[in-house]
Amino acid sequence: MDPPQLSRHKDDADLKVMMAGSTFRKVKSRSWKKPRHFRLLEDGLNIWYKSRWAGRGHSTFLVSDVEAVRQGHQSEVLQSIADEFPPNLCFTLEFRGRQGNLDLVAETPEEAGAWVRGMCKLIHKAKNMDEKERLDQWVWDWFLKADKNKDGRMNFKEVRKLLKMMNVDMNEDHAFYLFTMADTSMSSSLEIDEFVMFYKMLTQRDEVWKLFQDYSSDGEMLSRGELENILRIEQQEGGGCVEHAQELIDRYEPSEMARSQGSMSLDGFQLYLCSQEGSIFNTEHKDLYQDMSQPLSHYFLSSSHNTYLLEDQLRGQSSLEAYIQALKRGCRCVEIDCWDGPDDEPVVYHGHTLTSKILFRDVIATISEYAFKASDFPLILSLENHCGVEQQRVMAQHLELILGSMLLRAPLGGEAPQQLPSPQDLKGKILLKTKKIGCETLTDEVSDEDETVNPDPDSPSTDQGSAECSPDPSKKKAKLKMSRELSDLVVYCKSVHFRGFQHAQSHYKCDEMSSLSESKARKLAKEAGADFVQHNIRQLSRIYPSGLRTVSSNYNPQELWNVGCQIVALNFQTAGLEMDLNDGLFHQNAGCGYVLKPGFMRDSELPFDPETPQEHSGYAPLRLSIQILSGQQLPKVNQKEGSIIDPLVRVEVYGVPQDLAKEETSHIQNNGFNPVWNETLNFIVHNPGLALVRFVVEDHDKASRNDFVGQFTLPFTSIRPGYRHIHLLSKDGTSIPPASLFVNVSTSELTSGPD
Repeated sequence: MDPPQLSRHKDDADLKVMMAGSTFRKVKSRSWKKPRHFRLLEDGLNIWYKSRWAGRGHSTFLVSDVEAVRQGHQSEVLQSIADEFPPNLCFTLEFRGRQGNLDLVAETPEEAGAWVRGMCKLIHKAKNMDEKERLDQWVWDWFLKADKNKDGRMNFKEVRKLLKMMNVDMNEDHAFYLFTMADTSMSSSLEIDEFVMFYKMLTQRDEVWKLFQDYSSDGEMLSRGELENILRIEQQEGGGCVEHAQELIDRYEPSEMARSQGSMSLDGFQLYLCSQEGSIFNTEHKDLYQDMSQPLSHYFLSSSHNTYLLEDQLRGQSSLEAYIQALKRGCRCVEIDCWDGPDDEPVVYHGHTLTSKILFRDVIATISEYAFKASDFPLILSLENHCGVEQQRVMAQHLELILGSMLLRAPLGGEAPQQLPSPQDLKGKILLKTKKIGCETLTDEVSDEDETVNPDPDSPSTDQGSAECSPDPSKKKAKLKMSRELSDLVVYCKSVHFRGFQHAQSHYKCDEMSSLSESKARKLAKEAGADFVQHNIRQLSRIYPSGLRTVSSNYNPQELWNVGCQIVALNFQTAGLEMDLNDGLFHQNAGCGYVLKPGFMRDSELPFDPETPQEHSGYAPLRLSIQILSGQQLPKVNQKEGSIIDPLVRVEVYGVPQDLAKEETSHIQNNGFNPVWNETLNFIVHNPGLALVRFVVEDHDKASRNDFVGQFTLPFTSIRPGYRHIHLLSKDGTSIPPASLFVNVSTSELTSGPD
């Protein structure tokens, strides 16, 4: 039996080259180039490599961790050695999440080509697996890990070690009983087919079996009508249940005979529940389902701060890869901090710090290539301009020459706008956000985050965005003049200093916008939330993190979304709760980076204040009830062989202040493989349109802080009721299949007063 990943490719010439192995130069810089031997393991899942032919030290990484392959000089590192090695020898493996690239140089073009083509085939195969193939692959992987002597069989001693590796502490007598049942050849060992049977017995899920039994008349199969009843009653799906039931049978039922009879077995039912169609996230919301024809100010935008940084803002590395990562994640507003550089070439870095510098023209070239790979909707370049007039002219030339027709240079239709255009109107366009000559009569400062010029008395003196790390914050920034060439490229995003809501309304121009530090914005949100909401119906607001966040930590974006701020900029390079919320909000609507604000945040006739949601005319609170049933194959936190987690589940609600809530289950001792909680957590959600729900799994520790295991965050409005799986994500926001939670969700109107 071949591993599923190789089943269609075992005779492929490129994969044969990969399995035979190749020696490449691993490149980290111009001066760091060392030989490493790489080969694809027989499982088709892992790439193995080591630094010497002799010796025991080696490493592996999963093919599924590789997101893409770039051929040629397609990374900063490989560009730096372009004069040494031709592009047909070079390629880059690009990993998911925040893991750095792997840059390699082959000995021959043929070998490089075989690895590039082979990796592309394996990545394509991994991305297009169905649920059964993924599970088969996962079982294969465990079999190969546990088969220490590589004889294609596993004795009971190896099985016991496997159970520890799989995060389950099982009674040894019960484990031996299952082992004996699976050992149909009575050889005191399991071959792969027998191991699959052992795994099925091991993963028998009573909670799924019970639901199946409740609707199956014979206890063996679900008829199409019985499956239709589950969809209608339990899953609360409306019309079309008959057709949907047949579609699910055709798609997930493994038995051809059952499919032909229009029925579904327990295996098929479990595959459906574990699939994306059985996910808690509404699959319709994964598509572009929102109206994209409203003014830009009516949308939340996925927005990045200090986009050029891979790490912290004091000593971190400035990198083009940081722009690539943000743009591939659907970010629609990136920040570029520009300073005068040598040879009349502007550079991008965090001013007055030890962060490294990259060329402005290289940043724009990278943006040109990646701007619209994840989304067709407009990209805003938030330009923090600290350059003199001469290098501003150079910046304008680079923007025009490199971006070409993508750069928006004039209002649509040539008319002065009465309201902002829509994302649909601006598809494929790049907008420049910075100061503009004649836009402000009081000053000619060029940088946007320049509140040192007009200090906010309620903010710390260092809370100044790009100027925050100046050696002497008491000194006022030198006034820089704006170049006409750069100014002329600013169309709908003209930066002006914020002078209050009344001033903004009386001097209203839809194409003017302000940037506010998080402290000033949070103060305004607390003291004048309704005014902030109204302001953001008409104009764009950008919020940026405090300069005190020298390690590039993030603030909670929910507070600013609550008052309708569209461009709430976060440090994308920093994982954690805040980025989970950002990813959760923007996971919907095809991940295009634009989410339409709720109707009550777009209606100037109906004031809304997030501090008092019950006073809004559309107030309709809901009860949310989540029964946490079980967990499946949760990842280990500590990789020591005998270490097993004690998992608990916490559900967190974020939204208007009244909706902030957390509830958690008890912890299950020593079982990350198939823990069962069967506990119900209840919430009241006062404003469903703004709420996000975050599911977190932690490893309970009574002596110290709990360890993070996995999470999943989604908008309340994207939750599907019924029996659903939650497919967990890592701290980096990448998937960790097959780790999941099984829950039963219901929502209902709040008929009586809140508890």
